[in-house]
Amino acid sequence: MLIDGHNRKVNYLRISVTERCNFRCQYCMPEKPFSWVPHENLLSYEDLFLFVKASIDEGITKIRLTGGEPLLRKNLHTFVKMIHDYAPSIDLAITTNAFLLPHYAQDLKDAGLTRLNISLDSLKKETAHYIAKKDVLDEVLAGIEAADKVGLKIKINCVPLKDVNDSEMIDLLEFCRDKNYEIRFIEFMENSHATVKQGLDSKEIQAIIAQKYKFTKTQKEGNSPSQSYMLEDGYKFGIIEPHLDDFCSDCNRIRLTAEGYLIPCLYFEDALSIADAIKKKDINEAVNILKNVLKNKPEKNKWGEENTSTRAFYETGG
Repeated sequence: MLIDGHNRKVNYLRISVTERCNFRCQYCMPEKPFSWVPHENLLSYEDLFLFVKASIDEGITKIRLTGGEPLLRKNLHTFVKMIHDYAPSIDLAITTNAFLLPHYAQDLKDAGLTRLNISLDSLKKETAHYIAKKDVLDEVLAGIEAADKVGLKIKINCVPLKDVNDSEMIDLLEFCRDKNYEIRFIEFMENSHATVKQGLDSKEIQAIIAQKYKFTKTQKEGNSPSQSYMLEDGYKFGIIEPHLDDFCSDCNRIRLTAEGYLIPCLYFEDALSIADAIKKKDINEAVNILKNVLKNKPEKNKWGEENTSTRAFYETGG
């Protein structure tokens, strides 16, 4: 069992398999071009899998593959299969923008994947283009359809932005309700790479939905970062509220970058690398580094009006 320095059980590993992304979403990515980490600096799937196996043996029960955009890394389904074959009961999912899913949904399903978290911030082509800096909506919707067709369970993530997509909250909720997808609205998380600076908070999101629907607050599920709400017809939606004082009270996550850095918190700037230990096949040393990172995991994040993270979300997968 993995326990952090605040006596929280950690059983959730998020792995960013690449920092590359084919979108330039305004709440995440810088506008100007920048240099990507060379592929040779990334841990191979085989190296990542060595750490995954050790992590599972230490108590990790949930793994999320992220990016950047994870489907930009070639043959991601082979890594999915490695993990699934080693631990078929593991809660394994991918967070994606869905743009490439028409090409890979079946391979991922065949490899053992069961679930996807998909970013969908607008149902309007011009708004989706404005947010992503690219004409993406048709391909994203085709990707969602492809994933649904092969039987992958879908959860939708949406970042509401003031004067950008805030008029679409009800439309997005109804789209997901009609297709039996859960939707989670995520409060904008301040970071220095964002080109938009203001999102909607939980109260504002609730107020918009309340214009048309009555809903009740329900009990949070396990360690989920999302607060759930239920419409009168039984449909549930969620809101992720990282600015709340108690948001981090039961945090169960640790993050691994494609280069091998273990990051204890999205906002926390410190990290330790397992790359050398893994390349030397020194699993004990890698596990010791993991436990050291957990020992120093902060009690809570520092998001707020006067705090801005300098860590790029495309490196850590949000």
